[in-house]
Amino acid sequence: MRWLDHREPMPEALHGAVIALGNFDGFHRGHQAVAGEAIRWAHEEGRPSIIATFDPHPVRFFRPDVPPFRLTTLEQRQELYLAAGATAMLVFHFDAELAGTSAEDFISEILVKRFGAHGVVTGGDFTFGKGAKGNVALLRELGGALGLQNRVVEAVEDRSEVVSSSRIRDALRDGDPETAARLLTRPFAIRGIVEHGDKRGRTIGYPTANLAIDKYLRPKYGIYAVTGRILATGEVLKGAASIGIRPQFEPPKELLEPHFFDFSGDLYGQEIEVAFHHFLRPEAKFDSLDGLIAQMEKDCGEARKLLSARA
Repeated sequence: MRWLDHREPMPEALHGAVIALGNFDGFHRGHQAVAGEAIRWAHEEGRPSIIATFDPHPVRFFRPDVPPFRLTTLEQRQELYLAAGATAMLVFHFDAELAGTSAEDFISEILVKRFGAHGVVTGGDFTFGKGAKGNVALLRELGGALGLQNRVVEAVEDRSEVVSSSRIRDALRDGDPETAARLLTRPFAIRGIVEHGDKRGRTIGYPTANLAIDKYLRPKYGIYAVTGRILATGEVLKGAASIGIRPQFEPPKELLEPHFFDFSGDLYGQEIEVAFHHFLRPEAKFDSLDGLIAQMEKDCGEARKLLSARA
């Protein structure tokens, strides 16, 4: 799958594409509806289809101090867009130049002249350009005058509420990964390289694969039933994971620490993806190491039971 940079000329073979425009970080059910319309339209007319995204997120550019809120990495998005059937992923690198581009120039200079787009598909609330002054009405009016066609996909609802990234983030912060998974159509997952840690888990019979949480949204700290996927091999493992600051140990350190059942291989240096299925309990500090071990045994038993029901 092509990975395109908005600052570069569009490859000739991708001129005349239909572009799904949006941020599409989580690529939830609403995003999938917009992308799906673009892909169907492109297929009907024998054109390439492109799904766009912004990196960094515009909110991160304008408010760099906000807590992490990312739901996916660019690599995860690329895989999701490819699975949806798109020809390419287009990354808008959100910097001062793009932030200062007027809505009119975004249409005429970028979408029409640089990309040679045939059509764009957006959500009904999509805004763009300096001061977010561009909207679907401007796309229809100015874009149409320049030969750029436009389609709008209205919001998707779930249980009488609009599916949104904000709703998914709220669910994760509340320790409700099941709701997040329903809206995303897959579990929320953190991807990273397994690092060497202090190996305390190994000494108490629960070795863990330590991952930095990086720029991902922080779900509610605690213990979860998880699955892990080793990217190099595709192997899927079941386990229980702690995410938080490890209050039992000093000094506090924010980590994601999955313990995978019935696995004895070496994961150091490998890239894995940990998917959150069920919240088991908040993180806690125990009076003794024995108390922690006893609770971990209960956690793993509960996680095994919950995950076996998924098989």
